[in-house]
Amino acid sequence: MAKRLERYLAFFHGARTKVFNVGEYRRREGGAEPSGSSAFFNPLDANAASARLSFANAAVRDMVDFLFQGEAPASATPRGDGCSSPHATPRGRWEAQQTSGSGSPGEAVYPMRAVDSGRVAIFDATNSTRKRRAWLREQLANLPIKLLFIESICTDEAIVDANIMNAKVGLPDFAGLSPQEAFRDFKARIGHYESVYEPMDEEELAWIKLINCGRRVEINNIHGFLLGRIVQFLANMHATPHSIYLTRHGQSEYNRNSKIGGDSPLSPAGEAYARALAAYCVEHVCRDETGEQVKARLWTSSLKRTIQTARYIPHPKLVHPDGSEWVQMAPRVMRNLDEIYAGVCDGMTYADIEAAYPEEYAMRKEDKLGYRYPRGESYLDVISRLDPLVHELESYQEPVLIVGHQAVLRLIYAYFTGKPRDECPRLSFPLNTIIKLTPRTHDCDEQRITLDIGVPLCTPGNGPEAEDSPWASGKDEPPSH
Repeated sequence: MAKRLERYLAFFHGARTKVFNVGEYRRREGGAEPSGSSAFFNPLDANAASARLSFANAAVRDMVDFLFQGEAPASATPRGDGCSSPHATPRGRWEAQQTSGSGSPGEAVYPMRAVDSGRVAIFDATNSTRKRRAWLREQLANLPIKLLFIESICTDEAIVDANIMNAKVGLPDFAGLSPQEAFRDFKARIGHYESVYEPMDEEELAWIKLINCGRRVEINNIHGFLLGRIVQFLANMHATPHSIYLTRHGQSEYNRNSKIGGDSPLSPAGEAYARALAAYCVEHVCRDETGEQVKARLWTSSLKRTIQTARYIPHPKLVHPDGSEWVQMAPRVMRNLDEIYAGVCDGMTYADIEAAYPEEYAMRKEDKLGYRYPRGESYLDVISRLDPLVHELESYQEPVLIVGHQAVLRLIYAYFTGKPRDECPRLSFPLNTIIKLTPRTHDCDEQRITLDIGVPLCTPGNGPEAEDSPWASGKDEPPSH
């Protein structure tokens, strides 16, 4: 949850975000003695409790360094609570920054508040008692930050067990143990947490409570845009793996003529791809590994070339044992998936743009992510309109096929695979290719499937491998931003 939230805030809201996982501090600093075994989490062991608090202290201090002192946190060396300097505490060191220079001692000023409002630090730990949460509040008291607690409660044993097997048994904590031994040890760790657990009910705090993967959501003292987006994002998350299939539309007439944008129909090669895609979907997207039919979804943009690419995909009704029905691959037309609008350059070739608008052409080459076509859009504009669609994608448990456009699919692909935003405009997304993404706990599995349509992709006057073709270099795909 922490990693997914970090990625979401960084990608869609440009927040400088970092996770501070206390378990990582324990593994890095604890040495051989305090291991990750369940015994270390026994609340009756005073020495282990003291060690756990020292690791949390180190994480909090680095977190404050990140929020107020620069892009990279300071070294994660435990500093100890016994330090005589008032600057040893997070609040003391921050106040020292504010009072250095012309300010009088003890006078707090806030010169960096507006600058640092775009930073989000995620303190990833099991703060499962009121005492621990009060301690954390004390460490951060009087800092110019918003503090939000997130509590995830799961009473479904099947979900808990599956999550342990998928995400926990491979941790360094359990090196040398079999999966079964690691599973039992982690269940024992959960038992220790349960023995002292106190629900989040402090009325004065801002918190989100997620029950059974968002089946029920409770919020308290949530104010502001970003906190609202965090609530919505987390409410849509779940622990059920599912695949997202991304493909560009088949070759369009504008593709064939090296033009960008527009709303042109498919070329003959594009029609061939549409039929090949339908056959692939019937056999692979709509069936699991055993060949059994599964529910599946279909999204297209509102532009002609994506709708035509998906038109041969069948939509049979699936009848469930309880009598309910599901229309397989029922097409949803989403305007948010439309390609970047090129404004005054819509329908032009890149050569036309260079000749007519040389300054615009140069600015686009300099910064493809932030460049906005005159009276058109930029990649950053498209990121904003994709935000609500990603929330919906995060909520689905069925496979989803998205038939879209190069720039839009680059962004969706980059988000799920953890690529930074500035790499998006250069990602390879060729025609006639399906990219299957399966997000997992710590990464995203990727498969690329190229369909043989038996028809060459050509532009007028040159074959697909011609040196002067904008497709030949492999760096720029068929013209589409």
